[in-house]
Amino acid sequence: MLQKFNFFIQRWMAVLTPLSLVLGVLLEDVGGHLLFLVPWLFAFMTFSSSLSMKLYDIKVFTTYPKTILFSIAFLHILMPIWAYFLSIIIFDDQLLTIGYVISVAVPTGVTSVIWVNMCKGHLPLSLSIILIDTLLSPIIMPFLLDLIAGESIAIDTSSTIIDLLWMIVLPSIVGIVLNEFSKGSIQRSFGKYLAPLSKLSLFGVVMINSSAVAPYLKDISWELVGVIFVVLFLSISGYIFAILLGRLIWKDTSVLTTFVFIGGMRNIAVGVIVATTYFPPKVAMPVVFGMLFQQVLASIFSKVIQKNNFKNADQSL
Repeated sequence: MLQKFNFFIQRWMAVLTPLSLVLGVLLEDVGGHLLFLVPWLFAFMTFSSSLSMKLYDIKVFTTYPKTILFSIAFLHILMPIWAYFLSIIIFDDQLLTIGYVISVAVPTGVTSVIWVNMCKGHLPLSLSIILIDTLLSPIIMPFLLDLIAGESIAIDTSSTIIDLLWMIVLPSIVGIVLNEFSKGSIQRSFGKYLAPLSKLSLFGVVMINSSAVAPYLKDISWELVGVIFVVLFLSISGYIFAILLGRLIWKDTSVLTTFVFIGGMRNIAVGVIVATTYFPPKVAMPVVFGMLFQQVLASIFSKVIQKNNFKNADQSL
């Protein structure tokens, strides 16, 4: 029963995620009173995802050090720079610029593992990048935020680091340790129970945090339309850049596939929490809207990747 429920949620992620956002906007007052739950829900999601990770995932670094370092540079240098210049050219609004940078500077999405696995990517490599990137996030995120917004907006860097440690790093470490000590049995025993709860927690985070941008959605304006359009364009360009760079650098289609989803997906829920906690509500707009497109684009580009892999396989025969 639980497995069927989990499959149903996973199949309809692209629909249920934006529905959660809409529900959060409609229940603006309720969401505002539930903000205290968000860090707990996210810590649970991180813990649940980390139960499938092993210390071996870090050891893959010795085999693919350049790939992992390039992936992290793509996530936290190339894409934030692109988001920064795209935003200042189109909007010239510092709050929106901060929001766009946050939306691409957060750690890569844990759900990218699902798509990497479906498209026959390099699963140990993807897990390694996710784990290393997640553990580095308390260092990278505050640095980027201070660089972009520090001059005009006071950021409590120490609180940001503590929150990221609490929501990402500590649950990850606990999950990995439990998986190692149980030799994988904890994931086999409890994974089927935690998987649907983790996805429901994601919907809860989206719903609660979307209440923060509700005031900006009550009056549809050209600025709002522009914000959503640029979010979509930025998300698509992330995948396109990853595909183009991946084809230039790697011949191994499994590595290319991994890089595309690692580079295209983000742990947006972290960005929403950071944006709503430390900045004015307007900063959260580009971050929250990123949730609308993430699973849909992953599905679309999975077809592109699969078609490309089949083409390469035919050429090698």
